[in-house]
Amino acid sequence: MAVTVTTMRKMKEAGDKITWLTAYDYSFAALIDNAGIDAILVGDSLGMVMQGHATPVPVTIEHAAYHTECVARGVNNCMIVGDLPFGSYQVSKEQAYENAVKLMQAGAHTIKLEGGELQVETINFLAERGIAVCAHIGLTPQSVHQLGGFKVQGRGDAAQQLLDDARRVQEAGAFAVVLEAVPAALAAQITEKLTIPTIGIGAGVDCDGQVLVLQDMIGIYPHKSPKFCKNFMTGNQSVADAVSQYIAEVKAGTFPADEHSFK
Repeated sequence: MAVTVTTMRKMKEAGDKITWLTAYDYSFAALIDNAGIDAILVGDSLGMVMQGHATPVPVTIEHAAYHTECVARGVNNCMIVGDLPFGSYQVSKEQAYENAVKLMQAGAHTIKLEGGELQVETINFLAERGIAVCAHIGLTPQSVHQLGGFKVQGRGDAAQQLLDDARRVQEAGAFAVVLEAVPAALAAQITEKLTIPTIGIGAGVDCDGQVLVLQDMIGIYPHKSPKFCKNFMTGNQSVADAVSQYIAEVKAGTFPADEHSFK
């Protein structure tokens, strides 16, 4: 049965963990979908793991739409989340709508964009026009140069800003929010306060769900993976087995462990 926004909301209410992974092509999308993943994120991380860039900034809307098309051909059940790349939504809410439509016409069921309070107007504009939006706060990779690198966000006085961002994107109509590289205790606090699901990546086990970049979790990215990643190929004979183990550990609440989280 197809996974929808309503499915994820009910999973949060029931305390059932939500599983996401990235994918960028037909073959991996079909494998991950068949394994029972809840959602595939066609992330702008493709700029790093598929194109070989140092950041996701060079990814264009044309790249994102192409990879979304490839993924959509391999999916029967899970939700497809299309990632709006850098420069495709920041100019205006109308620009965001135009590019969100491109991703949805390519096969995405929902879209994701980075930013909290600054994106409230855009999230609301899209939601009012029938587009389901996932927000993304904490470490926002498209802003990596402004942030001074891939660093943990929300420590100290910055915690209140993330709490405010989470509340504001929910009020604007986001159906979920990704929390990236956020202290586990803060992510747990945000998760408790929100009625929409939180999807963690380096944000501790108490988020409603987890997402990882596929190339990190099967250990094929040629550079060092972040602390919050785990190589699920270890001890497994196939990618399918590794994905199944990832799903099982997220569902059981054993991944991420303390070693994959930030204090």
